[in-house]
Amino acid sequence: MGEKLKLVAVSYLNTKPFMHGLENGVILNDIDCQVDTPANCADQLMNGQADIGLVPVAMLPHIPQAKIISDFCIGCDGAVGTVALFSNQPIEKLTEIYLDYQSRSSVQLLKILVKEYWKLNPTYLESKPGFETTATANQGVLVIGDRAMDLEEKYQYKYDLGEAWKQHTNLPFVFAAWVSTKEVTDEFLDRFNASLAIGLDCIPTLIKSLDNRVHFSLTKYYKEYLSFDLTAEKFKALNIFLNKIGFQLEERMVRPLELGEA
Repeated sequence: MGEKLKLVAVSYLNTKPFMHGLENGVILNDIDCQVDTPANCADQLMNGQADIGLVPVAMLPHIPQAKIISDFCIGCDGAVGTVALFSNQPIEKLTEIYLDYQSRSSVQLLKILVKEYWKLNPTYLESKPGFETTATANQGVLVIGDRAMDLEEKYQYKYDLGEAWKQHTNLPFVFAAWVSTKEVTDEFLDRFNASLAIGLDCIPTLIKSLDNRVHFSLTKYYKEYLSFDLTAEKFKALNIFLNKIGFQLEERMVRPLELGEA
């Protein structure tokens, strides 16, 4: 295919299956893979430093020529485990919430849920590294990724955003999608999706290799919390979410996908 396409993905456990498939699949020689935080993945696509990225869906309005290219995503259908608001007081008593600096979609999701589902009006605070454990009595912290699993014993309350969205809309949620800013061939995309599928098929092997590195159940995380197929129901939820933040997903922004049943 000539020059390799630059690919950037999230450096969390939820992306391990995808990265395994890309690094061991039929697409390896066509891509140059890097990992970063969700926010930085989006920035690299926006700035032309990457061609393909697994990026927060809230950033779709800001990425020039963005096009969702894959049948797979990072999503959930209920509780997700690693995107949550933590506090030492019930949420209705919180006056301030720190927003995770690594996040984009989760920040927007929290604001929607706080306004529409919990019907509250706290002050939102920007965060810096180390903010996760600094909340005072009237403060909450939005934390995403593997770090969230470390906070369950540090705070009295955990509000899972995937679970709250499900209760609010009765729909799944898409946190991140595979997006390209360059035109790529159907043949490349077929091999790209095939590589991602290989990685998902290898989840049992990945669990065995990673189990001794974490203190929570990876089997539950991969099999019960995460949902990787970009189904018709997830596309419906994605459109609702984007509409709530003032954006309409256009047909040109989506490669014709083989959407399975919800």
